[in-house]
Amino acid sequence: MPEHRIDRTHETHRPYAAAEDRYDSIAYRPVGGSGLVLPPLSLGLWWNFGDNRPFATQREILRHAFDRGITHFDLANNYGPPYGSAEENFGRMMVKDFAPYRDEIVVSSKAGYDMWPGPYGLGGSRKYILASAEASLQRMNLDYVDIFYSHRPTPDVPLEETIGALDTLVRQGKALYVGISSYSPERTAEAAEIARRLGTPLVIHQPSYSLLNRWVEDGLLETLERENMGSIAFTPLAQGLLTNKYLENPDATPSGGRSSLAGLTEENLAIVKNLGRLAAERGQTLAQMSIAWLLRSGGVTSVLIGSSSTNQLDDNLGALANTRFTDAELQLIDRITAGEPGVDLWRSQSEV
Repeated sequence: MPEHRIDRTHETHRPYAAAEDRYDSIAYRPVGGSGLVLPPLSLGLWWNFGDNRPFATQREILRHAFDRGITHFDLANNYGPPYGSAEENFGRMMVKDFAPYRDEIVVSSKAGYDMWPGPYGLGGSRKYILASAEASLQRMNLDYVDIFYSHRPTPDVPLEETIGALDTLVRQGKALYVGISSYSPERTAEAAEIARRLGTPLVIHQPSYSLLNRWVEDGLLETLERENMGSIAFTPLAQGLLTNKYLENPDATPSGGRSSLAGLTEENLAIVKNLGRLAAERGQTLAQMSIAWLLRSGGVTSVLIGSSSTNQLDDNLGALANTRFTDAELQLIDRITAGEPGVDLWRSQSEV
């Protein structure tokens, strides 16, 4: 793994005490048929929590999130940049800030994408999943994670081996629950059956899902309901397209590791503008409406948001003020987003 330096110049040593009213304004949602509940918004540490951002800023965001009732922090072995740095930074915060609150926090991690060189550093093999999970726990200064995912399907590895490795993590006490990410409806059903036979059910699926990326509606949501699994949507703002950024500045172009230039087309910008008008009529920003739509009846359990500031976090939390849509609004959204906007970078992974 590449060397990296951690900026400690602006760390604060003030002890952290969580807000006493942190649970007063959020209604937690059940994860499928399990006993686990999640907040409607969960915080993902994919891109803004590596060594590309000041540690003090990261710490401020996580503290603020927990103070606002966001109890779920989602990571993966290769989140950064560089790989592993998000888990390392989170591990420092666990020790310095969140250790007294460990039993109030849901931490998730994953393995599947490339993490280290050679044939054993990616995929769905038992060797990789178990080794990666152990390394993640060490980086995060944890004895266990609450949820561990198979980060992606791996067609050249028997599904029984991948799901069996997840079962082993639960039996070893290194994960309380397990799930999968970006699996197709058919492969999800097969994985769920294997997990049931092993005695460690899959409780959650993490797919990409947004107003501009609705592949999960072609069978996956129905499969999850049938299998009694929860769901948590990543890239809910379509890699930045579903924000007011492009309404206020039509010449803006996506930048950074979380955006897709392929999604920035004239057709998609027209869709975004039409959605923005509807959001304004609802008294919401485009981002707020996009998040609220995912949380509508028949949507997902939780929405995985990223954040580069506490202001951005608060704006996204504003979506919870109105997650109801009239039939006319839902029909209009369907008309606006008809077709295939083509902003899903994970579609090929989900088709296997």
